[in-house]
Amino acid sequence: MMHTFLFEPGVWTSKGTFWRADGELLEAQGRTEIAHHPTAWLLSGSLKVFGSPPVEFVNAYSISPPGRDGTSMKWTSDSATLGKLSGTFSVVGSSILSVYTCTASGYHGAEHMGQVDANHYNAAGILLLNERRLSSWQVVLTRKSGS
Repeated sequence: MMHTFLFEPGVWTSKGTFWRADGELLEAQGRTEIAHHPTAWLLSGSLKVFGSPPVEFVNAYSISPPGRDGTSMKWTSDSATLGKLSGTFSVVGSSILSVYTCTASGYHGAEHMGQVDANHYNAAGILLLNERRLSSWQVVLTRKSGS
């Protein structure tokens, strides 16, 4: 099965669970849009966490399109909270892995997106500061029909 997340322009919604550093479980919902341009793929999205008060994480990635082998893509993102992140998406069978870091602040983490079918992925990730877990999440990504 060919990957659709990242590799095809579209809009994805997400729904699942977010854990704070103290282990509190919170509901999370989000939206991600992927656009392909000749020199870069753009991923823009947000994840709203329904805590007290609610918090919204906004992401904007610039992704270098994959090379010949089609299995690895570098990305960058500027975050008001975390600083400039850089990472790599790597395709491993039915999974897309993302590993990222911010050398200036010590933030780093990883995310796994496992393809269920062309319109669904299970995603789980973790954000660390040095070696301390700040947050983690587990969501289902669903491609909006018509996108």
